[in-house]
Amino acid sequence: MSRSFKSLSFIASNSDEAQASRGELEALYGNVSPAEADVIVALGGDGFMLQALHDTMNSGKLVYGMNRGSVGFLMNDYSTENLHERIAAAVENEFHPLKMTTTNADGTVSVALAINEVSLLRQSYQAAKLRVMIDGKVRLDELICDGLMVATPVGSTAYNLSAHGPILPLEAPLLALTPVSPFRPRRWRGALLPDKVSVEIIVLEPEKRPVNAVADHTEVKSVIRVHVAQSQDTTARILSDPDRSWSDRILAEQFSD
Repeated sequence: MSRSFKSLSFIASNSDEAQASRGELEALYGNVSPAEADVIVALGGDGFMLQALHDTMNSGKLVYGMNRGSVGFLMNDYSTENLHERIAAAVENEFHPLKMTTTNADGTVSVALAINEVSLLRQSYQAAKLRVMIDGKVRLDELICDGLMVATPVGSTAYNLSAHGPILPLEAPLLALTPVSPFRPRRWRGALLPDKVSVEIIVLEPEKRPVNAVADHTEVKSVIRVHVAQSQDTTARILSDPDRSWSDRILAEQFSD
């Protein structure tokens, strides 16, 4: 769909390439602050795009990324030409992140949001021992593993894929529950869950087998319980070129080497 806008804000990662590109684009198209812009143009890699989406959640701002990093799965191709036209024709994707609520042994509660995934990872040489509950019902009484993650369709091609989790189409109302190096049950390889469920993970033997929880860039040490559910009242918005939509990229990943 075509959209009209008046102003752009260019933000860039700290890399020399991204900073140089920002200067080049500002000279061509001008620049306003993110608060004043209709569209924010993020220059960097996937990590920088994730940070930009976190910073703009519930602001109504649209984020259009151009790759000045390494992988750039979330980014569009970089070009200085016809930027207004590209943004006007871009496809909008709107999604809700995961909300991670962690509890520590002293009762401290922390909340963080995840666009890609929430992951629990062993903190020491000892494997983690976890109990998994879905909507209040125990589904795995004891999982021994290096870690466990709940991944969104957006994050299904990131850490989830490297742990041999499934790739999820962007439109799929699903979450991937994927173990990292499961030891027991030996044959359990994860599950696909409706995106409206709540996942509760209880750390068993936390003193002997300490576990950290991570939501994208936010890490919480030595958790004893983690609750994960989609945050329905939080929204992020991203733009992609029609010939390189997220749906096309995710489909292409399933046929890549």
